[in-house]
Amino acid sequence: MAQAKRKKRFFDIELPIINKETQLQAFEEEELDGRFVNYDLTRMLKGKSAVFQVLVKLEGKKLVAFPRQIKVLPYFIRRMVRKGTNYVEDSFTAEAKDAVVQVKPFMVTRRKVPRSIRGMLRNKAKEEIINYLKDKKIETVFEDIIRNDLQKNLSISLKKVYPLSLCEIRIIKVVKNK
Repeated sequence: MAQAKRKKRFFDIELPIINKETQLQAFEEEELDGRFVNYDLTRMLKGKSAVFQVLVKLEGKKLVAFPRQIKVLPYFIRRMVRKGTNYVEDSFTAEAKDAVVQVKPFMVTRRKVPRSIRGMLRNKAKEEIINYLKDKKIETVFEDIIRNDLQKNLSISLKKVYPLSLCEIRIIKVVKNK
């Protein structure tokens, strides 16, 4: 006997953090539950090349995307690091109100600086980010990173140690939900 052919359709997915909608192709909505989607934020962030990874979940009849990771692409960072500067990077896990996240900040100094100042920048940035994440929900954190609020506040507080030409959160990734 011949088997009936099924046709793939497009389903709308809400991205509430960036107030956008996108579409994914599947046979049924249930197939999209638990799927990861990468969304390019380059145009939205005025040239800062970043990829936003979301997890699609089915809530009732709606498909909603929850944030998993924001990653600034390496070629953007390479463009920002010039001759005669130093960069400082770090990697650590921190607890937000409803999740555990891995954070990788990236900072570029205006001139070459001694290792002691780079260490102070690294420690101060870690301390500031951990204090910031302590009482925030993960959706709020991702919104602040997309709006550049966290990076701006971090840069202002690190200016007291040494002025920076670039202060970015290179990667923020949800490791575990509470």
